[in-house]
Amino acid sequence: MFTMKWVTGAAMLACTGALVACQGGADKASGAAAGTPTPSGAVTGAPTPPAPTTSSAAATDPLLSGKREVTITRVQGSGKPLEISGRLEEGGDTGGRTLFVPTPIGGDRYVIRAFGTKDGHPANDDPSCWQVNGLDIEPELTIGAVVCDQDDPIQRFTIIAKGDGTYAIGSETRFLQHLPGNGLVLKELGNAKLDTTFRFADKGPADRQPIN
Repeated sequence: MFTMKWVTGAAMLACTGALVACQGGADKASGAAAGTPTPSGAVTGAPTPPAPTTSSAAATDPLLSGKREVTITRVQGSGKPLEISGRLEEGGDTGGRTLFVPTPIGGDRYVIRAFGTKDGHPANDDPSCWQVNGLDIEPELTIGAVVCDQDDPIQRFTIIAKGDGTYAIGSETRFLQHLPGNGLVLKELGNAKLDTTFRFADKGPADRQPIN
């Protein structure tokens, strides 16, 4: 009889201890959850990478939206528009392309597409793009026209509005400048003042249908 009571009491004690342990674990789990609240509106799972952003200039300036064709003229020059064939030039009558579409690709970077005149010739509607000439030697680099590839870093340009209806054009740390005897080149400013800016003139919607 004594043995039976002892066994029953021991069993009850073990059960009671187990309940206390279980309850204590639950309290700790509850306390841990309460001590580390989930921020309101938090998103579970892997974070979504941010989408590329366009610059504020591209969002507010229609001439930088990629939806308008423009001519580009050097403010301090002859007043003749830029054109590009083998090389970007000012006012040279080479039969090159004179209509450009600065197209934002994220941040403050642009691909500058070039078109011929709208004369019904299908080749004029197939774009080429500005590109830093890779065969040039520093410190002065020129710009040529090639098949468009916005993933190529040397086809990405910066366009900075100067606040007076003019723009500075650059690539990386260089700016497009006019040097007597050498024409338009990309050059580091160093301590020099930027004295070459450009004016864009709207020439209509960028609605070309390129060759398939």
